Order: sequence, then C-alpha cells, then structure tokens
Amino acid sequence: MDLLKKNCIPCEGGDIKPMDREKARDYLDETPDWTLDKDAKKISKEFKFRDFIGAINFVERVADIAEMEGHHPDIHIRYNKVLLELSTHAIGGLSENDFILAAKIDAHK
Repeated sequence: MDLLKKNCIPCEGGDIKPMDREKARDYLDETPDWTLDKDAKKISKEFKFRDFIGAINFVERVADIAEMEGHHPDIHIRYNKVLLELSTHAIGGLSENDFILAAKIDAHK
C-alpha cells in the first residue's frame, strides 16, 4: 500500500462507501498501534510526551500535516497526552484517507 506515498482525496459528494471491518484491519497492518473502534467507524491512537509543551508541539505538527492533506483528526489533549481520532465524517466511517493521515502522523512524530 505504501500509504506515505499517497495523498488524501476528497470524499464529499462521491460514491465512496465506508470501509468494512475486514478492509480496515488490512490497513491497520500499515498503521501499527492505531486502534479500530468496536463499530469499525474510526481509528485512534494516544501519544504521550514529557510535558504539556511537548504535546502542544506535536499537535502543531499534526495540524500542519492535516492541512496539507485536507483531512483533519479529532484531537483531545490531556496535559502530556494527545489522543487522535480519525474518521471520514462525509461518509460516516473509515476511508483510505484516515490511514494515509495516520501513517503520515506516525512518520512525523
């Protein structure tokens, strides 16, 4: 798959359907440590840093990547921990875009 070489594509207005659990699990092989939720509608990963400023710096890097890809995670910050959740809201579930962004975030941690 080599998700790092791909770019997110817009899903609005298209006929793209959300991934099923089996296909999402195939993509998880390329995005280690990301967790598929029980409904197979989103993936998430928690990142831990030395302190609050480390967490904020990471969020800034994630924001830059998300803007470049035009695909944005839900971000939850708790002092030195950042929880990222990825889902393609336009289709109500997971698309390849979520895994592309996850791989790019991991590569720039």
